[in-house]
Amino acid sequence: MTAVSSTIKVNDKKTINGWAIYDWANSAYFLVISTAIFPAYFLSNTPEIVSLLGMEMTNSSLYSYAVSFSYIVIVLLSPLLSGIADFGNKRMYFLKLFTIFGSLACIALYFFAGVGQMWLGVTAFILATIGCAGGIVFYNAYLPEIVTEDRFDAVSAKGYSFGYIGSVLLLVMILVLAMKPDWFGITSETLPYRIGFVMVGLWWIGFAQITFKRLPGSGLGKITKEMMSKGVGEIKGVYQKLKQQPNILRFLTSFFFYSAGVQTVIYLASAFGSKELGFDTINLITVILILQFLAMIGAYLFAQVSKRIGNKWALIIMNTIWIAICFAAFFVVSHMQFYVIAGFVGLVMGGIQSLSRSTYSKMVDENKEDLTSYFSFYDIVYKLSVVVGTFVFGLIEHLTSNMRYSILGLAIFFIIGILLLTTVKVKFKAA
Repeated sequence: MTAVSSTIKVNDKKTINGWAIYDWANSAYFLVISTAIFPAYFLSNTPEIVSLLGMEMTNSSLYSYAVSFSYIVIVLLSPLLSGIADFGNKRMYFLKLFTIFGSLACIALYFFAGVGQMWLGVTAFILATIGCAGGIVFYNAYLPEIVTEDRFDAVSAKGYSFGYIGSVLLLVMILVLAMKPDWFGITSETLPYRIGFVMVGLWWIGFAQITFKRLPGSGLGKITKEMMSKGVGEIKGVYQKLKQQPNILRFLTSFFFYSAGVQTVIYLASAFGSKELGFDTINLITVILILQFLAMIGAYLFAQVSKRIGNKWALIIMNTIWIAICFAAFFVVSHMQFYVIAGFVGLVMGGIQSLSRSTYSKMVDENKEDLTSYFSFYDIVYKLSVVVGTFVFGLIEHLTSNMRYSILGLAIFFIIGILLLTTVKVKFKAA
């Protein structure tokens, strides 16, 4: 890896762009692997019924459990990694480490060509997920080091925008490869997507070199138990404080439930379209591209709605729409109906994620000395929601052998989320 300087200018444009380019690099995993291509590819290239530890389950249940397992590992690692990032000056070391094995895991998916390599595919997917989510801990930890607090929001938004543009650009490249394989002399049905997985890995580790070069390097000291325990101690400390702030705790509990529904839909919408409606991967990529575009519009739309009626009621409206989406998906039978539902998913997907974070920011604003710890706790809640949501989705399908009941079951998460939101107080001043 490229050596970096140990000193850095705060609010330096070159450094900020170097930081944001990592979003460009690793967002390709989230869009291509976890959302657009791999779920449907996995279902198409594995048997309908698989055996794991003596239990038989559908391949889509196995995929759901793989997501759950990945995030369990991430949840267990996050407090330890946060402590090292904040107190051990080892951010660059671990950012490189997680980037390397995450991107290599994406490249390894090239060898997942069918049933015979199913467990290779599962393992590589899990490692890629851990690599991506683990690296983000250290990537985010750089933000307060490279910019002043007044620029946090703007620079963070720049990273998100880089990530959106980069991931969509790569997905379009893979779409061209899949739609016109003859242009590239490809005759194998699976090869365009397997090349796509390699492209994700190379894109991720390749563009990350710019980040590695422009951000401060790691310290030379050893990693100690004290560093790792600091992160765990911070999470425990925030929880103790939250018990004295029941309003924030109620919001986080509400966020946990509706986020479980949201993130499960994001991870498994492609699998649902493939399995229940017979969408091919090319059509699913098109759906995801439309969804991404509408997510940007939705984030802006509900930001305007929140200015008029407040964050709380904007979130309640979006959760209500999510409930309607779950019921509509249970009855969907045609491709056009799925397109319409996906459009609504896009509108509320972008809005509910951005508004949840900004609402939490408003609620914890008075705890300025502990903001990093409060957001570390928020991140743990988010990751736990992925574990629970994807596990429940897989379990319902495992028990009923029908993915539609799994989608319907997600409505319960949103209903609980709304009930809890009604008890939350959020400051609001009409625009």
